[in-house]
Amino acid sequence: QVQLVESGGGLVQPGGSLRLSCAASGITFSSNAMGWYRQAPGKERELVAAISRGGSTKYAESVKGRFAISRDNAKNTVYLQMNSLKPEDTALYYCNSMMYYSNTPLGSWGQGTQVTVSS
Repeated sequence: QVQLVESGGGLVQPGGSLRLSCAASGITFSSNAMGWYRQAPGKERELVAAISRGGSTKYAESVKGRFAISRDNAKNTVYLQMNSLKPEDTALYYCNSMMYYSNTPLGSWGQGTQVTVSS
């Protein structure tokens, strides 16, 4: 059974940083592209960043230059380093395995981790 456990969210002031982690189990992690998605209140879930099996990355335009996705296959974990945070980054953040070129999530969603950017 696939399990995704996100952590690292919190309350941060504008301009601050957070590092999110997602520990995966029940999948062959190294064989999967992984993505970070977010959902703000009243909005649809959107892809924020993705990393392929080989380490290629892509980002939503709104986070380019501020966020960085990485993975540690030995730990079955994907990370999202978020810098220069803005109030509009406030959302519930999720990770999932995905189809890299179509952005299609593949598994069930975890509980997510809340990121709130506010002064």
